Amino acid sequence: MPAKGPSLPAHPPATRSLFSRMLANVAWLIGGKGFGAVCSLVYLAILTRTLGLKDFGHFSLIFGTSQALIAIAGFQTWQVVVRFGVKHVHDEDWDGFGRLGMMAGILDVIGAVIGCGIAWLIFYQFGGGLGINPALVDTAFWFNVAALWALVSAPTGIVRALDRFDIAVYVEAVVPLGRLAAAVAIWLTGPSLVKFLIAWAAIDIIEAILYWIVARWLCPRAIRLSHLRDAFRARAENPGLVRFFMITYASASIEAVFRHGPLLAVGYFVSTSAAGVYRLAHQLAQGLAKLSTLLSRAAYAEIARARVSSGAKEFRQLVGKTSRIAGGAGAIVVILVALLGGQLLALLGGEAFRSGYVVLVPLTVAACFELAGVAFEPVLHSTGRARLSLMAHLCAMTSAAIALLLLVGPFEGQGAAWGVATGAAVGYVVMGVLAWITLNKIDRHEVSIVLPEEEKLP
Repeated sequence: MPAKGPSLPAHPPATRSLFSRMLANVAWLIGGKGFGAVCSLVYLAILTRTLGLKDFGHFSLIFGTSQALIAIAGFQTWQVVVRFGVKHVHDEDWDGFGRLGMMAGILDVIGAVIGCGIAWLIFYQFGGGLGINPALVDTAFWFNVAALWALVSAPTGIVRALDRFDIAVYVEAVVPLGRLAAAVAIWLTGPSLVKFLIAWAAIDIIEAILYWIVARWLCPRAIRLSHLRDAFRARAENPGLVRFFMITYASASIEAVFRHGPLLAVGYFVSTSAAGVYRLAHQLAQGLAKLSTLLSRAAYAEIARARVSSGAKEFRQLVGKTSRIAGGAGAIVVILVALLGGQLLALLGGEAFRSGYVVLVPLTVAACFELAGVAFEPVLHSTGRARLSLMAHLCAMTSAAIALLLLVGPFEGQGAAWGVATGAAVGYVVMGVLAWITLNKIDRHEVSIVLPEEEKLP
């Protein structure tokens, strides 16, 4: 007899609207991320002030490379689990949900192995081009290996498909709290770049282990090792899965290049120190626009759930309300950065980082375009039009790459940041138009919510 986990409703109570459920999930995420944001500001200040501009630049390049590799090698399997898993949860098909989750876990392992090979090529064949100190190459490689094996994509998707954002908050709080504790300990005992990297890697691995433990605890009927044997039956049980996986993986890879490529370009074309300034500005911009991440996590799961349990009218209302809130929040963030950005950078990193203000402003603009369009991609994914989101990401990356190549030479880090902002603006417009067209089609033909176009293919 499998162990009993906490009771899980087959689907959220009908008395709560889609929007109210999403806001409840966002509230949980804000609580956790608010705590995490405070921790991250403190440990980021410790990092910048103890390492200095040059070593923080090395840390930024190594960490940025790991984030890009995670996005590329991680396959973003959480989107597959949420997209197809919510129907299994709604129907209480725990065996089907378990096979889907275990298949995602296997894909994460395959991605980690591939990522390790890519990491070897980057650091041992092209490390000099990034300006990384040769003495740090071994450390950088093993840090990236640890980060790749600490992937939590599959269990993250499982927890979100089960609508347990409250539990996820506690698990994800381990990272900022652990990093803060480690940063303070390293600061007091003698700071060094290697110590920070080792601590960050160990904390990520602990989080990954905890996520799988929680996924098993929440749904022991589904998350069982026995499902590993027949995990790939999930392909036949979920029509359209392979195509959806390939499209979302391509989109995620493009987004990873768009998000992390400029930092590596600054390190390659300008200097390691410039990369450090760019990294701090990027971190602050992302922190101030963190609501986009919170809304996207909650919106993605709720919009996917709406696809199988609600009508077109409520579906459209959810998207409209989410977009309006996100757009207003983005405008507020840009105003705050324009007024206080330089002071925040100097407070975190010291006067040497104040020059990052000219980088911070366009990066914040880019982050806020992402925030304003947070509901667009979930609409396209949940209605079987993931290929359209891929097209939008391609447009964004192409625009950003052209603008970056034109601007990074004469304007260095500031030019790279405006290239990112240009790409974000193009992506927002293209994705928004495609989402609007999709919503209009749904309004005229409501059944498309239940039976996406991908699932109609022979």
